[in-house]
Amino acid sequence: MAFGSKNKNEKKVKLSLRTEFNILFLLVMAGMIAFCIIINQAFLERVYISHQTNVVKSAFDSINDASSDGSFQTEDYDIELQSICDTYGIELIVLDADSQMIKSSSSDAEYMAHILWDNLIGEDIMAPVVSGRKIIEKTDDYTIQIETDMRMNTEYLEIWGVIDSGYIVMVRSALAGIRESVGISNRFMTTVGLIAIIIGSVCILYLSNRVTRPILELTDILSEMKNLNFEAKYKSKNKNKNEVDILGDNINELSETLETTIKELKSANIELKQDIARKEEIDEMRREFLSNVSHELKTPIALIQGYAEGLQEGISDDPDSMDFYCEVIRDEASKMDTLVKKLLTLNQLEFGNDVVNMERFDITATIKNYVKSSEILTKEKNATVQMADYGPIYVWADEFKTEEVLMNYFSNALNHIGGDNIIEIKLEKLEDRVRVSVFNTGDPIPEDSIDHIWEKFYKVDKARTRAYGGSGVGLSIVKAIMESMHQEYGVRNYDNGVEFWFDLETR
Repeated sequence: MAFGSKNKNEKKVKLSLRTEFNILFLLVMAGMIAFCIIINQAFLERVYISHQTNVVKSAFDSINDASSDGSFQTEDYDIELQSICDTYGIELIVLDADSQMIKSSSSDAEYMAHILWDNLIGEDIMAPVVSGRKIIEKTDDYTIQIETDMRMNTEYLEIWGVIDSGYIVMVRSALAGIRESVGISNRFMTTVGLIAIIIGSVCILYLSNRVTRPILELTDILSEMKNLNFEAKYKSKNKNKNEVDILGDNINELSETLETTIKELKSANIELKQDIARKEEIDEMRREFLSNVSHELKTPIALIQGYAEGLQEGISDDPDSMDFYCEVIRDEASKMDTLVKKLLTLNQLEFGNDVVNMERFDITATIKNYVKSSEILTKEKNATVQMADYGPIYVWADEFKTEEVLMNYFSNALNHIGGDNIIEIKLEKLEDRVRVSVFNTGDPIPEDSIDHIWEKFYKVDKARTRAYGGSGVGLSIVKAIMESMHQEYGVRNYDNGVEFWFDLETR
């Protein structure tokens, strides 16, 4: 598959992929064949000698057993013994104590008898024709050795000894055949290895081209995708799809998805820029508003508190008037101070300047501690707080901010309580969270106000809010806190009251 001109780097990569694949295969094949030849050369002769040692030893033991059980002189045993000699290429002789030949499978039995007696008496009577004895194993019954027959320049593996019946036995096997077999085996393996490398080279050239072609095709497609050209597509050439074909299909799907996504992103880019500009404008207006409100309120608060202190020091002669004005000034100053603090808190929450400190704590204990600390306010409103005896419930949240949410809900309930003057706090365990709700008896919130109560400075009943000093910011703070912790919150109307709630994660 062609996609126009390709740069030199791509061609180098393609050549390297095939070449590396071929070289790796050939090196592995040649290495394995060389390893087998080396192992064969190093150990095959030893294996053959070990096997032949077991053969001559078995023949020796067989003669010993046959002489003991009386089957030694039978014709059947002669046939069996000759079969063993023919099968394994061994020669044997059996002599009695008077050096009389009992059995022999050698064409030169007299010569073997001389060698046997030479081994028995320990004299080198055969030194001119035998040399280089190497003992492999020696026991009280037999000796296994390798010696060289100088007459024929041949090495023999021999076992000789006296069996239980008193006969003298010698069994030997020529090692020349073993070495020839090892040589033939090595030559054969080398020849087969060379043929295998030649045939394997041809096969791997074909297979590497077949395997790498679709990979290189996918590389070209990805190069086109990198340049945001999504027209190139992979076409499977196999009826039964393999992993490369599945990868090609996935790349095709990725190409289509990327093309669609980029189109959508380009379409949304203009709208996003407009939204960002609009958001920046709104944020700037909000910052200016909160900054101006905070700044403007701090000065009159200081003035009001200063004049109040001056009045108390005797600026006016009428004590009742001084006390009245002082009380009003202090009250207004306190309300304005509270408003400033709430606005500053809200400003930090909305613009991310306040860090959320997530920790694990017992929400039940937090609620009980707050309710206990608010008993004075509860008594002033003549309210009754109801809460079931819940056990410890551990949640993950910012404990300080959670308590602030609870404080806003609880103070809001006290300020709007009515009817039976009951505040009920409930904890409801859900799947992976707990829902905390604060209910107060009284008038429900008007339906047209439900969606606006979380807005800053929104007041359902302005006259009543002014009477208890409300600022219309408390529920906005609740909204900002809960959204900073990514948790749900809300409100529900009942016939006899209102319930505010919020959720916290338990794990």
